[in-house]
Amino acid sequence: MIQNFKGRKEWMNEKETIIKILHEYRTVAIVGLSHNSRKESYIVADYLKKNKYTIIPVNPYALNILNEKCYKSLLDIPEYLQKKIEIVVIFRSSSEIKPIINQALQLKNKYGTPCVIWMQLGIINIEAAKQAREAGIITIMNKCIKIEHQNRTM
Repeated sequence: MIQNFKGRKEWMNEKETIIKILHEYRTVAIVGLSHNSRKESYIVADYLKKNKYTIIPVNPYALNILNEKCYKSLLDIPEYLQKKIEIVVIFRSSSEIKPIINQALQLKNKYGTPCVIWMQLGIINIEAAKQAREAGIITIMNKCIKIEHQNRTM
């Protein structure tokens, strides 16, 4: 399949694409990150942070999660951080994906990032994924970034 990767078009399969994403991109906005340490989003964010990823929590109902300031939406993140977002990991239901993709596309148009939209396990929205891909954003659906990282780096 053809994927955009850091502005290049390359032939890569899904496994190669995921490996490149996990090794080359380090700044992750996590939409739907819970402050509850038992929730998957928290466990994944904690894992990413411990593995030297910069996390930017997005949760309109929290002030801080994992000692990081939370933002209400991708567009509420300060510009200096918006420019750095490489991956948007989404922990929201499939029906809530479209507005998040629209925000990511606004950032992409303004700053050239994010490069990746990552919808976690159980999250699939074909229409939104198509829209992101057409804008040059690599899109992963129905996969856990933590599991993929563990499988690819151990």
